[in-house]
Amino acid sequence: MKAIHLIGVPLDLGAGRRGVDMGPSAFRIACLRDRIEALGWPTVDKGDLVAPIPEIRHAKDDRKKYIDDIAGVCQRLHDVALASLNEGALPIVLGGDHSLGAGSVAAVSAWAREERGLPLGLLWVDAHGDMNTPATTLSGNVHGMPLAALLGQEPAELARVGGFSPKVIPAHTVLIGVRNLDEREKVSVRASGVHVFTMKDIDRQGIATIVEEAVRLAGTGTAGVHVSFDMDACDPSIAPGVGTPVKGGLDYREAHMVMEIVADSGLLTSLDLVEVNPTLDIRNMTAQLGTELALSALGMKIL
Repeated sequence: MKAIHLIGVPLDLGAGRRGVDMGPSAFRIACLRDRIEALGWPTVDKGDLVAPIPEIRHAKDDRKKYIDDIAGVCQRLHDVALASLNEGALPIVLGGDHSLGAGSVAAVSAWAREERGLPLGLLWVDAHGDMNTPATTLSGNVHGMPLAALLGQEPAELARVGGFSPKVIPAHTVLIGVRNLDEREKVSVRASGVHVFTMKDIDRQGIATIVEEAVRLAGTGTAGVHVSFDMDACDPSIAPGVGTPVKGGLDYREAHMVMEIVADSGLLTSLDLVEVNPTLDIRNMTAQLGTELALSALGMKIL
């Protein structure tokens, strides 16, 4: 079995509420490494990347707050995750806010192009679209922008992480679990050409049908599938420790079904688990759930 590399990214600059910098520690408290090793995967904890805190930095541009610092963290994440991939490992990135996806996906996209000569498939599991730009944002919070940057749009500081752009193309990019988009962001998402499965779609068609189609779209003709899982995709009743909770999300079994179908596909290249905010959590419920979801993504069997 491949080695698993855990990479903590205590990035707390992209969100509007403080606390996600403690997310990596919450996963460790949930015994993520030990539980992965119990499945038979050799696991190395690479520790946490250095990430500045807002108290000692300046937001500078209110349309893309802390963008230079965030881009610096994403570039460091790109370098570390790419090194893991080149060693034959599967990186699991522990956040931290979702702006880190600009670094993790950049690394896997570079590896896919260099090692396999193929594009990367991307499953973005999130209550939000994360496709705002500095021109459309209502808050200036960069955690609402990484997918736009990965598709080659603004903010340019994130789009150029890794030295190439775009990192993914719309045909191989799938949003799952969306239920809260800004009005201007809706226009951007529709115009982008990415595949979108909302919670309404999941309610109508069932989670298995949706995820099987999503994996087909992301996995056909690609080097594999990166899953970037924002814990706010889950309903707040099972994942209260997130900064932007939205009612009506994935329930416990639906969230696991996402990961189980990905595991069954054999296409998983890498995984992000982001936006865990222990200051808003109840007895570490959200990191515990994220840990269980990681185990499902790695093929934990019910029977």
